[in-house]
Amino acid sequence: MRRTVFDADHAAFRATMRAFIEAEVVPSFGKWYEDGLVPREFYYRLGELGVFGLEAPVEFGGAGRESFGYRTVLAEEIARAAVSFGGSSAHVTRCLPLVKTLATPAQQARWMPGIVTGDLMFALAVAEPGTGAEPAEMRTTAPLSVDGGTYVVNGSKTYVTGGVHADRVIVCARTAAPRPDDPTYGLSLLVVDARAAGFRVGRQLDTLGRKVSGTAELTFTDVRVPAADLLGTPHQAITHLAGQLPQERLGIAVGAYAQAKAAIRFARKHTQDRIAFTHPVSAFQNTKFELAACQTEVDAVEAVVDRALAAHDRGELGAAHAASAKLFATETAGRVIDRCLQLHGGAGYLTDSPIARLYADHRIDRIQGGSSDVLRTIIATEMGL
Repeated sequence: MRRTVFDADHAAFRATMRAFIEAEVVPSFGKWYEDGLVPREFYYRLGELGVFGLEAPVEFGGAGRESFGYRTVLAEEIARAAVSFGGSSAHVTRCLPLVKTLATPAQQARWMPGIVTGDLMFALAVAEPGTGAEPAEMRTTAPLSVDGGTYVVNGSKTYVTGGVHADRVIVCARTAAPRPDDPTYGLSLLVVDARAAGFRVGRQLDTLGRKVSGTAELTFTDVRVPAADLLGTPHQAITHLAGQLPQERLGIAVGAYAQAKAAIRFARKHTQDRIAFTHPVSAFQNTKFELAACQTEVDAVEAVVDRALAAHDRGELGAAHAASAKLFATETAGRVIDRCLQLHGGAGYLTDSPIARLYADHRIDRIQGGSSDVLRTIIATEMGL
């Protein structure tokens, strides 16, 4: 069945990305996976291909596309090959939207060209050791200097995707005391130059999946940030971040769908190639039933994701709708990928197998962007419960 959320431009982009991944990513990905990091030069290549500039304004070298369908196509092609583009996911899906919506014209002129080319890789630092992303518990401080010219950042951040290679980091820090009726007040977004004195990339975190994402801990010791590098309205960081949650959750739902779809592809091929008792494993009734059940679930996820994608492109994707799409897509994908790994037998338990990478990579999707239980709370509230 033809999917109506894509047009001819999406199809052309898919063909380009599939050819690029097969020619330049797949042959090198095994080495990157062993190293736990993509090379910095890879981001320049993505910039050359226009991957970073899809949604960036034309005046800064971007393509000015508004459809999230291009990110969907990219997620599907990445999952299809069971590879990763490293920490660039945070660069384009978390940071670019913040710069587009919050940066002043002067800030955009300074940052956007580098974002598009990959010369300025951005990361987002919100969570902190021991407290996670709970706003009321954030301890990273950034008071304004006496002369009003700089913010002085002290503290630490963790789970920073792309933190290893980041040239700029959007840091959520406390620039003023919280209000009695609003513990989130006083948190601001600052764009920190990774070359600044006192900024340090700590250990690269050894994650279960997404091994090449360059996820790191960051520390800030009297890091001076020019007041001109405040992003958005002072003391309103949580409002700004919350505004991006529907799109972020849609992106996670899209990725989960893509991974589940890819898992079926890998399981189908493996069971057709694997011989047991003189027959391909795919010939057994249990295998057929398992794959058919998985396909049915993925078809349902596709419908949910495409509906959310269409709503997003119309500017109608609400918080509860995005939460519902993410919850259904991630929970279903978890079941499908697990069943597809089971069909691989022992081969699926090898860390260098594509299905094992999908299994490990997907697990974070039920945690990041709001855990499944948080999403259930949002949906229940929308229901008036």
